[in-house]
Amino acid sequence: MTLRNIAIIAHVDHGKTTLVDQLLRQSGAFRDNQHVADRALDRNDLERERGITILAKVASVVWGETRINLVDTPGHADFGGEVERILNMVDGALVLVDAAEGVLPQTKFVVGKALARGLRPIVVVNKVDRADARPDEVHDEVFDLFAALGADENQLDFPMLYASGRQGWADATLDGPRADLSALFDLVLRHVPAPKVETEAPFAMVAAILEYDNFLGRMLTGRIEQGRARLNMPLKVLRADGSVVETGRLTKLLTFRGLERVAADEAGAGDIVAIAGLAEATVPETIGAPDLVAALPATPIDPPTLAMTFRINDGPLAGREGSKVTSRQIRDRLYREAEGNVAIRISDSAETEAFEVAGRGELQLGVLIETMRREGFELAIGRPRVLTRTNPETGEREEPLEEVVVDVDEPYAGVVVEKLGRRKGELVEMRPSGGGKTRLVFSIPSRGLIGYHGEFLTDTRGSGVMNRLFAGYTPWRGVIEGRRNGALISNADGVAVHYALFYLQERGTLFIGPGEKVYVGMILGEHSRENDLEVNPIKEKKLTNIRAAGKDDAMLLTPPRRMSLEQAIAYVEDDELVEVTPGAIRLRKRHLDPHDRKRAERRTEAA
Repeated sequence: MTLRNIAIIAHVDHGKTTLVDQLLRQSGAFRDNQHVADRALDRNDLERERGITILAKVASVVWGETRINLVDTPGHADFGGEVERILNMVDGALVLVDAAEGVLPQTKFVVGKALARGLRPIVVVNKVDRADARPDEVHDEVFDLFAALGADENQLDFPMLYASGRQGWADATLDGPRADLSALFDLVLRHVPAPKVETEAPFAMVAAILEYDNFLGRMLTGRIEQGRARLNMPLKVLRADGSVVETGRLTKLLTFRGLERVAADEAGAGDIVAIAGLAEATVPETIGAPDLVAALPATPIDPPTLAMTFRINDGPLAGREGSKVTSRQIRDRLYREAEGNVAIRISDSAETEAFEVAGRGELQLGVLIETMRREGFELAIGRPRVLTRTNPETGEREEPLEEVVVDVDEPYAGVVVEKLGRRKGELVEMRPSGGGKTRLVFSIPSRGLIGYHGEFLTDTRGSGVMNRLFAGYTPWRGVIEGRRNGALISNADGVAVHYALFYLQERGTLFIGPGEKVYVGMILGEHSRENDLEVNPIKEKKLTNIRAAGKDDAMLLTPPRRMSLEQAIAYVEDDELVEVTPGAIRLRKRHLDPHDRKRAERRTEAA
């Protein structure tokens, strides 16, 4: 049986996982009576809740006499490290583009990486059944994108299909029969080359995905570049410089069949497999036979652009909700994450019992924090900050720059331009995008976007769509204004009382409701003015036996503003922390004692 390895790459929400569902269904990977959930490859709880793909996954389908290994990749820019690794395992790529939204930042990113590796992508204009679809214009946009990214003549001559992943059809023309995906299967077999392999050389593969299995331990997935893998064969692991990491034995060999991983006795070059039996090997090291001389080349990953401080939770409520609260447990968990996720970098912080975690963006680090809190960890998280560098030629300090594409209703375009202008953003392009919407393209420092997304949704009444992509480095653009409002800070320990909160809501927006535990230094809400204000949330009504005229007036509370984890992380300032536990997300001041806060302010002003 012949082989094809292909990755499905696209911007977030353009339909990759839904298309894979239909490919599996129509190739006979499922029984007729088998119940399969939508987006079957999104097995992770967080992926199902958020509706996005976070981890790259492999599935396999059989079409005729050919087995096709499909790799579903994340679409969000923060998880671009997954896409970069995966492209090393495949010989072709399906580029999905939404027929209405067209080319967006992550589309540029993944297509650029695919073209740089010499792949000849197949373009699928998906969701052509949408009411606002504009497939012909999108086709032109894709061609312009390929040309702008320096595609050669063979790559510019890309085949294209029109499809609806949800309805399960793909055709070469818009007026095709719209029956099934056979046109896509046939095109993959014709256009994607079979893997070029050396069957006689010693076994070697580059680890691209690291997972933990409760029964098998560490599982490493990659494509066999040469030779054959056999069960129980001896192995050695090489770093890029040729040094040996460890030696071991291949205790379990798994190949992909449909959605399942199936045990096998051997597998040949070109196939994508998962192996177990190694204790230290990680991404992107080379795993091979003992007589392998040199490591296989591995693609370097773009550097992280954002860092946060993860520290132990030292607040008054620490240890009441989580089971893993020590710095040693946090350290071990973070370093285990860094082994499998090469886009994350861990280092010890200047603060005691704290760690610097650097990644691609707030969402990527937010997903890591959310995963850890579900595992029982308690953490205190500092404000995100960008990682600067010094230009080796000019000696100038440079900061990460992002390209931001905003689709917004025309009445709200002005406020978006104004707000991003205040955050040092430069408007690059402004044009109508159909349906009464305007497309704005900005070039803006990464730190200018920290905390902006919630404000953006408020300004556009929830109708705006913002996409961003790392676009290089730019000279430091100076001070960017932060949050304009101060905080309402608790000056007492206890449980918040309805009576006290009723009078506090006049002072600003509350983040908590009655009955919630509070402590000195905890942030209860946002002050309506610029300064911080200390308040008492546990003050109760003084009861007497004398009836007052207003005794029976209803004391109605406005519902508190509940923040998601990402919103809380983006909201805090440098002197504040987010306390994350399995049961709650709280905001607090870094220094809980008011006297310590004043001393810290004086030190900052003196510096």
